Parts: sequence; C-alpha cells; structure tokens
Amino acid sequence: MGSIFDEIRAAIHAVWMRRWIALAVAWGLCLAGWLVVSQMPNKFESHARIFVQLRQILPTDNAVTQAGQQKDIDSVRQTITSASNLEKVVRGTDLAKTVATDRDIADRIAALQGMIKITAQQDNLFEITVTAGSGRLAKQIAQKLIDLFIEDNLAGSRDETSSSLRFLDQQIESRQKALQDAEAKRADFQARYLGSLPGTGSLSERMSQARSQLAQVDSDLAAAQSALNTINAQMSGTAASVPGAGGGASAGPARARLNAIMGQIAEARGRGWTDNHPDMIALRGQLSAAQAAARNEPLVGGGGGGASSNPLYVSLQAMRADKLTQVASLTQRKSALEGDLAKLNAAMNDNPAAAAEQSQIDRNYQVLKDQYDKLLADREQVRLRSSVQNDTDAVKFSVIDPPTQPRAPTAPNRTLLLTGVLIAGLGAGVAAAFALGKLTTTYSTASRLERASGMPVIGSIGEVVTAAQIAMRRKKLMLFAGGVAALGAAWVGLLGVEMIQRGMGA
Repeated sequence: MGSIFDEIRAAIHAVWMRRWIALAVAWGLCLAGWLVVSQMPNKFESHARIFVQLRQILPTDNAVTQAGQQKDIDSVRQTITSASNLEKVVRGTDLAKTVATDRDIADRIAALQGMIKITAQQDNLFEITVTAGSGRLAKQIAQKLIDLFIEDNLAGSRDETSSSLRFLDQQIESRQKALQDAEAKRADFQARYLGSLPGTGSLSERMSQARSQLAQVDSDLAAAQSALNTINAQMSGTAASVPGAGGGASAGPARARLNAIMGQIAEARGRGWTDNHPDMIALRGQLSAAQAAARNEPLVGGGGGGASSNPLYVSLQAMRADKLTQVASLTQRKSALEGDLAKLNAAMNDNPAAAAEQSQIDRNYQVLKDQYDKLLADREQVRLRSSVQNDTDAVKFSVIDPPTQPRAPTAPNRTLLLTGVLIAGLGAGVAAAFALGKLTTTYSTASRLERASGMPVIGSIGEVVTAAQIAMRRKKLMLFAGGVAALGAAWVGLLGVEMIQRGMGA
C-alpha cells in the first residue's frame, strides 16, 4: 500500500514540476478542438405527419382492394424521393437561390436524398423528417414534400388511369381485328367442310350431340314400347262390350261414375303406374264402391236385353293408338340420328386433317374471344375507377401534424462537445507532463533512489528556499492559476455563446 502511495506522489510531483507544459498542451488542444466544434454546421429537423384515409367506392373484393391500395401507398412512399420530385423541391424552396447550373441542381438533389426520411408509423400514418442547415429551409422542404405527396397521388393516379385506358383501347382494337379474322376463317371452313353435315359446332361436338340425342331417343323408345306392351296386355283381358238393357235403355249416375273410374284406372296403367301406387290404391277403393252402387241401380228407359261398348276398352284403344304413333315417331327419329352419326363418322374417317384443322381454328377463336372479353371487362373496371377518382375522393390525405419550424438545432450538441474538448485537453496536458517525467532519471523520494541504486540512503536534505525565491514561486503560481482560470473562462464563454445562439432561434 505504501509503494502505491509513493508512486502516486511521484506521479503528481512529476506532473506538477512540468505544469507549464501540461497547461500549454491543454490550451493548444482545447483551442484546436473548440475551433473544429465551432465549424460544425447546425442541423435543424422539421417533422410532419400525414394520414392517408382510404375509402372503398367500388363493390370489389375487400382483400384485393386493400392490397391494391396498400401497394399504391408503398409505391408513393418509395417514389416521393425520386430525382424528378427532388428537383421540384430544389426549385420550389430557398435551395433555388444556391443553384446556377445543372451540376448545382444534381449536387442539391444528392444532398436532399440524405436529408429526407419518410417512415410509416402505423398502417396509413407517415412521418416526414427533413434535416437542413436552417429551420426555415427544413420546414420549406417538408411542406413541398407534402404538396408533392398529394399531387402525385391525385394527379398521378389520374394520369396512370388515362394511360391504362388508352393502352386497353389499343389492345381491344387489335384483338377485335384478330377475332374478326378468326371468325371469317371459321365461317369459311364450315362452309367448305361442314355445310352439308348435320348439327352445329365442330365434328367432335356434332358427334357428341348426335350420340347424346340417340341415347335419349333409345330411352324414350324403350319406355314407349313398354307402355304399348302394357296396354296390349290390358286390352287382351278386357271385353269390348258389357251386358246391359237394350231398347234404348240408358245408364244411371252410378254406372256413369263406374265407367269414369274405370277409364281413370286404364289411363293410369297406360302411364305405367303399378297397383301399389297411392293413386291406384285410391282408384281401386272408389271402383269397389262404384260397382256396388251400379249393381243396385236400375236401368232407366227402354226395354229388352242387349249389350253396350265397354268404356275401358274404348279408352285403351285410344291410348294404344297414341302409343303406336309415339313409337313410330321415335323409331323414325332414331333412324335419322343413326344416319347423321354415320355421315359424321364417314366425314371424320375420310378427311381426318379437316377435323384437326377445325379443332385448331376453334381453339384459336376461343382464345382470342376469351382475351377480348377479358380486355373489355378490364377496360370497364378501369373506367369505373377513373370515374371514382374524378368524381369522388376515393383517397383522402389529412395532414395530422403540419411541418414544424425548429427553433434550435438538433445537432451537433455543442455543449457536450465543448465540455468533452476541455476534458480531453486537460487530460492530454496531464498525460504529456507525466510522459516527460518518465523520460528523465530524477528521483522524487529517497525510497525511489534506494530501489534504483540498491544501496541504502542514509538521509535526505530538504530544499532551502530564500524569500526572493518564495516570492517568485508565488508569482509563477498565480500566473499558472490564471492560465487555468482563463481556460475555464474560455470554456464558460463558449457555452454562453452557444446558449445565446440557441435562444436567438434558427
């Protein structure tokens, strides 16, 4: 512990003995550092915040609309600092007074790219930060950027929409001509190869249509033949006449109802209804009741025995004639379809290249038609969007915080830098004095001399100072203290100047 204390004492003594060197080094470094700090340009920051309000006008898909709008906002944020916009900023602010040639404008644009910062704080909230050499210029640049922000989104969107409409009109006109040529080629091919063939469309489509119709006719013909067979079976078991009173006798209401029910049953069976059908069960119940009532009902008028036509048999005859006509018609239709299908097969087998050519023509025509229809839909959508932009405020910009005019520079922090230079200068002076002390071979204490020589020190003699020397040392001490005080006063004065400048504003 004692050796450490001795080392500290020795170091302090070495510095003190060379205090004038330390003071000179401190003054030199402080003056140089303070000069550098004073030459640093002031930086003023102006802040502004803008909220972009999106309002959906067209009834489109919400996710697609939001994605498109967000893409537009990102595009504006990326292009707001483009060279063309920054040139407008240079010409629209006080920077225009500092340019005389195109080279000056290019230099100012390059400087502005590092002075402007646009950040998205939230979904639709943007902050514009401008750093400039004066508060007034920073505010001007921020305001000009806001004006360009609004102008590019409104006028730029309209110009882009107009360009899109012109492009779509050109594409639609081109596709229309191509579609007309494809239609003419298609019509010529049909006139040359397909005019005499049955059906419409391509060969494969016509064959598919013929097969489908033939399958339907076969199904209808089978059903008609089945119904005809059922009617023939019923007629074979039904009497052509029923016994009754002759001589002009007429049946009463009970027999008339019986005949009507029997006719309904015959018609239902002609339709293919089975005995388990609910309507058939109800008709059979009505038939039993009507037969019982008819047996108990006397004949009205006339006399003598005779027979009359069976209404059921007559009804079955009418249905049989109808079914025969239907079967004949379906058979004829089937023969015609089979003939058409044979013609189509023969045409395809005789000229397979024509079928391939028609398929290619139809594919090209369909592709062109799909493209044409899509272009028409796109043009209508763009036209509606243009109407929304011209007639309504689909995108609205709100300035939440207008550009601020800073009263004090945000950088550099001269108070901190001036203090740092003072501390660094004092430290450098002390370090220089200490280093010079290490270069000499003097010993400030007897113990250091003992360690250095390896021999014991018997004693030491103190310095004898006269009154004149004491007065001279006191005078030098006052001068040293004055030099240190002057250094501190210079530091305080510079701080005062800095505070006054900040108080005066930008």
